[in-house]
Amino acid sequence: MHASIKHLATAGTVLAMLSACGGNGGGSNGFIPFLPPAPAPAPAPAAPASVEVKIIAFNDLHGNLEPPRLSITAPASGGGTVPVPAGGAAYLASAVAALKAKNENNAVVSAGDMIGASPLVSALFLDEPTIEAVNMMKIDFNAVGNHEFDKGQNELLRMKNGGCAKNTPLEPCRVNKSFPGANFGFLAANTVKSDGKTLFPATGMKTFTKDGATVKVGFIGMTLKGTPSIVTPAGVAGLSFKDEADTANALIPQLKAEGADAIVVVVHEGGTTTVGYNDKSCAGLSGDILPILDKLDPAVDVVVSGHTHRSYVCDYARTNPARPFLLTSAGQYGTLLTDINLTINTRTRKVSAKSADNVIVQGEGYTSGATTVAVTDQYPVFGKNQEVAALVSQYLAVAAPLVQRVVGTLSAPATRTQTASRESVLGNLIADAQLAATSASDKGGAQIAFMNPGGVRADLTPAGDGSVTYGQIFSVQPFGNSLVVKTMTGAQIRAVLEQQFNSGSNTVSSPRVLLPSRSLSYSYSLSAPAGSRISNMALNGTAMSDSASYRVTMNSFLATGGDNFTAFNQGTDTLGGDQDVDALEAYIKANSPLAPPAANRITALP
Repeated sequence: MHASIKHLATAGTVLAMLSACGGNGGGSNGFIPFLPPAPAPAPAPAAPASVEVKIIAFNDLHGNLEPPRLSITAPASGGGTVPVPAGGAAYLASAVAALKAKNENNAVVSAGDMIGASPLVSALFLDEPTIEAVNMMKIDFNAVGNHEFDKGQNELLRMKNGGCAKNTPLEPCRVNKSFPGANFGFLAANTVKSDGKTLFPATGMKTFTKDGATVKVGFIGMTLKGTPSIVTPAGVAGLSFKDEADTANALIPQLKAEGADAIVVVVHEGGTTTVGYNDKSCAGLSGDILPILDKLDPAVDVVVSGHTHRSYVCDYARTNPARPFLLTSAGQYGTLLTDINLTINTRTRKVSAKSADNVIVQGEGYTSGATTVAVTDQYPVFGKNQEVAALVSQYLAVAAPLVQRVVGTLSAPATRTQTASRESVLGNLIADAQLAATSASDKGGAQIAFMNPGGVRADLTPAGDGSVTYGQIFSVQPFGNSLVVKTMTGAQIRAVLEQQFNSGSNTVSSPRVLLPSRSLSYSYSLSAPAGSRISNMALNGTAMSDSASYRVTMNSFLATGGDNFTAFNQGTDTLGGDQDVDALEAYIKANSPLAPPAANRITALP
């Protein structure tokens, strides 16, 4: 007999005997049933071989809460291109939510300049509404950009931490009496205080799970190391800005030790390409981001960039096979979102695949001058996030009387378009306004005024009747700078002008030419040796002397050496003046209808 059958027979005999004996002796017919062995537990499902993670990115929002009246030129279904209207915080919030819904394992990041140089509806309220709107989008991290420092580090700390401390001439908390600050992380890996600590955390980490598998993505966030040269020096006093690649490389081992399976660098520096917003060829890639990429540790998987306001999606391995990063940028003003998808292998703990697309944030059409751009069904249309829309409407209602107030009339548009000498009509007009505001003896006795081109943020286009509003001129000069008058010698003025071509980021190939008031004329030659490029300096047609003293007006940004014009620091007998936007308003009002000036004050020589 088979052993298993013997066992069954024996068991049956025992059961029969127990039954006959009455079981427990109590006279009952107790029965102990035969229980088959319990089935073995089912094996646990195998952990997935990979986890998909989505990174959603934008950059250079600059407080554009309302649709900025911009379009993205996109491929049309029947060939050619179609303009797609884009932007607006309420639509951006909906687009973020739509991408999040595609994968619960997601992170949302901003590559800087979320605030600063903002339209009036945000800037008038110290960018508090922008922080509140982005809070509603539920993002994870913002790597601070240079414009986050426009109003100084104390005000930037308030943007993160909340509260109503007064750090600027404008009043905080005018609408929200308990401004909460940001509910997302600020990252500033290369912004170091005098005690050696970073102004904000250097890194962030986010953990994702799927069917029992866990992966981690580490984020390094930072601004460009040249930030001190393009913001008010007083605003970054005591801070140092370290090399971007060196900073990131030093942090990667730490993130790896903490379990990061993927590394994303979010940096406010960028480049340009010669192709469309979502063309994957990345043809013609150039710019200050390249030296950073070529020094970065190849362990980096994605670089989310910004600063240049350009849009691109690049496989950087095409440029440098030893650096196979995915490089992205989402343009400007919330018109695009970058949808980045990573496949992370749960066994190798590495990214096995990655891709990205720039998604147009299409919400509503617009008319600007003679141009009308309608919504197109060739690309997705996002609805308004009603919570964000209500917030923006609240701030617009408070700002409306000021925004719509007519300040005067222009006989023609004044634009930022540069001439061959790199002058612009609008820059010259602003310099004239600042000279007019400070030329009286009790206002400083100014003879010359200079305007920096980076401070001119929008064209000034009058309505059909020639009128311009306060909202328009505020958009032109949104920084809230005050005017400053200093005594400078002719030699010192010449030194300032030489710095247009040979100072920090101001170079012969990329000069930053100051816009002069009508009282000043001069020539420059790029082929001349450094330090002797400026000639023919004249004040109201009379040659200037290096030894003579002159009264010179500039904004408070330039007055402390902004944009690398450190020679302005040599001026003496300083006198503060009005706000720059107030000077422009007064000038237009006093001269209406104002004919914009010619751009003929600077002569470019061979």
